[in-house]
Amino acid sequence: MIAPKTFRYSVAAGVAEIVLDRPDRLNALTFAIYEELRDTFAALDGADDVRAVVITGEGRAFCSGGDVEDIIGELFSRDMKGMLAFTRVTGALIENIRKVRRPVIAAVNGTAVGAGAVIALACDLRIASEKAKFGFIFPRVGLSGADMGATYLLPRVVGLARASELLFLGDVIDAQEALRIGLVNRVVPHDACVPQAREIAARLAAGPAFAHGVTKQMLESEHGMQLAAAIEAEAQAQAICMMHPDFRAAYDTWARTKDAKGP
Repeated sequence: MIAPKTFRYSVAAGVAEIVLDRPDRLNALTFAIYEELRDTFAALDGADDVRAVVITGEGRAFCSGGDVEDIIGELFSRDMKGMLAFTRVTGALIENIRKVRRPVIAAVNGTAVGAGAVIALACDLRIASEKAKFGFIFPRVGLSGADMGATYLLPRVVGLARASELLFLGDVIDAQEALRIGLVNRVVPHDACVPQAREIAARLAAGPAFAHGVTKQMLESEHGMQLAAAIEAEAQAQAICMMHPDFRAAYDTWARTKDAKGP
């Protein structure tokens, strides 16, 4: 049973909703939140009642990254082994978002910087409020832009040149710039951000869950393939989907609709 204590979690009509709930801290992440997010996304693969996921933040931020007081201060007391243990936890969260075989939608309702920007980046779709801001601000605190998979994911989304600029400079960009460079799928009025993400998630949840899971798996696994290998992998994946009951159910629905319309 998925029952986190450090953020809100609910499921309705096949859609799981994760709400980061520290609005007074701009939904900054603590050690405990990182760990529970990591474990929640791992558990979602076995949640039969979940067919799509929405993640958002309470208040005026999506997520402002790691909490300076609760995390960074503590890290100064750790040795290399302790540092590595922490960075592996944060990376595992991103890996689990990519691995879960459900579409994950980020409703970016406000500021998404540092780890918050990477969490949004790891999602399959990003719906941004007109008030949203994005920043891979690791250089501002003396850290590499290569954090939590950012240097793997960001070039795939916005291209190498734009990814290099964002990761070297650590600049914060607004929602319209994020849309222009392809970092987000849509920019919507602030009050429509979460409802639109829920609407898309509901549409996905009503669709072929098995096929959506295969699509996500292939998007991830084909990244390093040559074309011939990718085509063969897709041929096998599609044949598996054709053997699934959803394929027949979709055809039967189409046939009934066609017959009802008549000639």
